[in-house]
Amino acid sequence: MSTRRLRSEDYNDYSSTEASPDGSPQEGLSGFSSPSSYQRFGEADGTTWFQTLIHLLKGNMGTGLLGLPLAVKNAGIVMGPISLFVIGIIAVHCMHILVKCAHHFCNKHQKPFVDYGDAVMHGLEASPNAWLRNHSIWGRHIVGFFLILTQLGFCCVYFVFLADNLKQVVSAANATTSSCDGNETMVLAPTMDSRLYILSLLPFVVLLVFIQNLKLLSIFSMLANLAMICSLLMIYQYIVRDIPDPSSLPLVAQWKTYPLFFGTAVFAFEGIGVILPLENKMKNPQQFNTILYVGMGLITVLYITLGALGYLRFGEMIKASITLNLPNCWLYQSVKLLYSFGIFFTYALQFYVPAEIIIPVAVSQVPQRWALWTNLFLRTCLVCATCLLAILIPRLDIVISLVGSVSSSALALIIPPLLEISTYYSEGMHPAAVAKDVVISLLGFTGFVVGTYEALLELIVPTVSNATSALQ
Repeated sequence: MSTRRLRSEDYNDYSSTEASPDGSPQEGLSGFSSPSSYQRFGEADGTTWFQTLIHLLKGNMGTGLLGLPLAVKNAGIVMGPISLFVIGIIAVHCMHILVKCAHHFCNKHQKPFVDYGDAVMHGLEASPNAWLRNHSIWGRHIVGFFLILTQLGFCCVYFVFLADNLKQVVSAANATTSSCDGNETMVLAPTMDSRLYILSLLPFVVLLVFIQNLKLLSIFSMLANLAMICSLLMIYQYIVRDIPDPSSLPLVAQWKTYPLFFGTAVFAFEGIGVILPLENKMKNPQQFNTILYVGMGLITVLYITLGALGYLRFGEMIKASITLNLPNCWLYQSVKLLYSFGIFFTYALQFYVPAEIIIPVAVSQVPQRWALWTNLFLRTCLVCATCLLAILIPRLDIVISLVGSVSSSALALIIPPLLEISTYYSEGMHPAAVAKDVVISLLGFTGFVVGTYEALLELIVPTVSNATSALQ
């Protein structure tokens, strides 16, 4: 299996926390007519519509979901849900654009499957600009770069999330009771700095990423999914009870905090990389558009309700992860431990993609007898890099917003509309469609620049209201 093919297939396994790819379509397609009538030919043993829907839902449920209540605080109790709804619509539209362009190039080049990087490369080849056509290979490289940046950014977020939750559980261990009447965990015992917790996790994570067998990881993946689903259900049943009067909450927050909302929201919605592999593995790919709209509709409702209810429940006391606001009792301490368990094993799955892009290239340059040691050494270095970044930025809200603004906005909002323009402009696009794509890309680029700036500024000069307990 080539590195390119491995990357396109395994990204689905990785992001949807499901191992054991079902295989690829048979080489060569017949019956192509025109891009408008093009239809994917599925596999006899491919995934059903329900399995694909579950993969799509799982691929969008991570740490970003738990940070949405704080994101709503940064936007306002009215502006936050409205903005989440708008970003959700735009994100789904960009996913649809990517699928449409991939179908176009499958038809044009007689290929059974085109991944994200290949779609952008072919889009530049179809561009009316000669310079872009001559440098089309950079399209694949740019997507690969942002994909690596995004996945390693997820890994940094996981380090900080694990450290924050473990620190809180250990700090309150002596006072944890069976009563869940309190509103949040009270830290009653001194404990070490969160950065030391991050460092203490390093050897365990290094050993975890040495596991390279996806079938073995799939066992832990299934357990991780069950743990996170159970935790999410317990969080929901807690926040819907005893919601206080929301009249004191601002309808629209200060504009300076809105870019932090944008970064967190895009981080949560960034599942565009799994779209093409999911469609490729379906038994009936013609159903994919319906699954995409239904699945992302459910995800959008989940995001809006958890973000709004979480902020309503805890108000100005909301923290970077809603798990940090749960009461000091064994039931909700177990929620933190369960979700941490799920995130720990999800690290290995998220790490798999950049490892398979970077490591095979490096290993191919060394003698065979050094291949295994080079592989393990590079894995260790990549994990240490994510650990170091987490130590340098030990604030969960800032790490999420920074990753969302820098890399997720590029993959989810900036590139797809530009891809549509480069793909169809020479064939004749309606000016309104061109204007729509330009507006979406400009929106994504503005969020990229302003969100990155505000996240870095908040990191350098933190505000009291948004500071977390990470540095305590």
